[in-house]
Amino acid sequence: MSLNDRGQDFEARYAHDQELRFRIEARRNKLTGLWAAEKMGLSGEEADRYAQDVVAIAFQTPGDDGIFQKIRTDFDGAKVDQSDHQIHRHMAECLAEAENQIRNA
Repeated sequence: MSLNDRGQDFEARYAHDQELRFRIEARRNKLTGLWAAEKMGLSGEEADRYAQDVVAIAFQTPGDDGIFQKIRTDFDGAKVDQSDHQIHRHMAECLAEAENQIRNA
């Protein structure tokens, strides 16, 4: 394998890994949004819309802070009793579930 071939192989693997990471994080954000919607008593189309809003926040604010802040603010407004730790823990659980779903799809 030539140096050029190895470089192209590395670039292809990197692009694939980045796409996979994006898909897993998007799925995590949707699962987290659906969980938060359920906690606030939303269901059906309302829950789906809320989950899509959570996914959209990730595009506006890189990292997990934007998602966490949206959920924290919405929970406070809806009087949902969840600590910051519980929200972060559930986001981590959703990440594991999303990775499992994507890798086994």
